[in-house]
Amino acid sequence: MIDPKAKALSLFDEFRSFAFKGNVVDLAVGVIIGAAFGKIVDSLVKHLIMPVISVVLPGDQSYLAWKLTLHGKDIPYGLFIGELVNFLIVAVVLFLLIRKFLGWVMTVKKAEARTAPPGPPPLTKDQELLSEIRDLLRRNAQPAP
Repeated sequence: MIDPKAKALSLFDEFRSFAFKGNVVDLAVGVIIGAAFGKIVDSLVKHLIMPVISVVLPGDQSYLAWKLTLHGKDIPYGLFIGELVNFLIVAVVLFLLIRKFLGWVMTVKKAEARTAPPGPPPLTKDQELLSEIRDLLRRNAQPAP
């Protein structure tokens, strides 16, 4: 019979090794920073860009009040345009970050890899054993003087 306390500790150890792996922590940090960046972009669109657009476009209402009325129902297309601009800004920033910045980093790493002299890869355990067997067979196959 398995001790429940030991089973609980084993489960805790498995969770701890999973939760604190480098990739999981990096992912969590990325999600948190991404959420904060999303709030910044959202504020930029709502408080700076869209009010400027509503000043440039003719009319006396802000983009929040832009709506189309069909059969007594309001369709707030101004809110949609705000969200669309928000998405476009996030997409452009992500494109620039991933494609240009990380692409630059990858180009530097590839250049470093090209300049480094390629060495032979280390032998696996199987290859080492096969090499030893080959050497022993060569020694035993040679006639004694």
